[in-house]
Amino acid sequence: MYIVTVEFVVEAQHADAFNEAVKQQAHNSLARETDCHQFDVCVDPQDPRRTFLYEVYTDEAAFQVHRATDHYANFSATVSGWVESKTLQFWIRSET
Repeated sequence: MYIVTVEFVVEAQHADAFNEAVKQQAHNSLARETDCHQFDVCVDPQDPRRTFLYEVYTDEAAFQVHRATDHYANFSATVSGWVESKTLQFWIRSET
């Protein structure tokens, strides 16, 4: 499995709207992408400006399909002006 983690820091005045938009993005990804297996949205309880995503895809190609979807483009366009920083990391799940 291909794992993507993303940490967003958003402007304080947009934290609530960002949270709603990212939850919709998670829902859309899971509902519309057969190779998106998990999309968790986590908010820092001490700082609501910080959001952490944990996404699981079948492979890197599935993640690239995700990035090419209309719902990804719409989400990115919606939140682009709200984001102070965005950090992506990529992982491969070790099978036991």
